[in-house]
Formats: sequence, structure tokens, C-alpha cells
Amino acid sequence: DIQREEGRFEVPDPEVREEGHATVFENFQDVVDRLDREPDHVLQFLQGELGTSAGIDERGRARLTGDFRADRIAAAIDDYTATFVTCPECGLPDTRLVTEEGATLVACDACGARSPTDE
Repeated sequence: DIQREEGRFEVPDPEVREEGHATVFENFQDVVDRLDREPDHVLQFLQGELGTSAGIDERGRARLTGDFRADRIAAAIDDYTATFVTCPECGLPDTRLVTEEGATLVACDACGARSPTDE
């Protein structure tokens, strides 16, 4: 069940801080919960977009190797949302990822569309 504020799909802004040579994405789990996607899938996308390695710690935070500003991470989350969450047909986030014949599709529960991703 995706909640909406005034009809808009809101994803929390990333809360990040530097810790040594890493960037800790403090509210990673909140963002993943809001997107209703698997944490590993979101993390894998972030690694590719940001060109870094990353892991999820025991508290559900993402630890990204390197120094990344919140706006750069937010842009990557926006790209993820556009590719894997929002339906390209109706624009609603009421979707889930399905695999058919080896291809990942965005299946919309609102309009019934099944759209391929670039993955």
C-alpha cells in the first residue's frame, strides 16, 4: 500500500553523513520501504549510478565507499524511481517488479500495464 500526500508519491530525501572514507545513507531503509523494493536491488542500482561499492549494515543503513553529497544520491534515487517504481503508462507508483522470460518488467497494479525496464 503506497501512501500519497495530496495525490503525490513522496520519497524521503536521503540523509547522509561522512564517516571516514565512506558515506552513510542513514535513512536508506525508509527510502527502500517507501519505494516498496528489495534493499539489494536499490543498492545495486545506486552502486552502478554512483560508480562505487556499497553494503547494507546491521541497522539497515547503506554504506557507500567514497564521498557523495545528498543531492547526488537523491538524483540516483529519482532515476531508480522513474525506472523501477513509477508506471510509464499511468504515472502511478502502484507497481511491482516481475521477471518474464528473463526480462525485468514493471507491472502496474493500477492500470495493468507491463513495461520493460532498462535492466
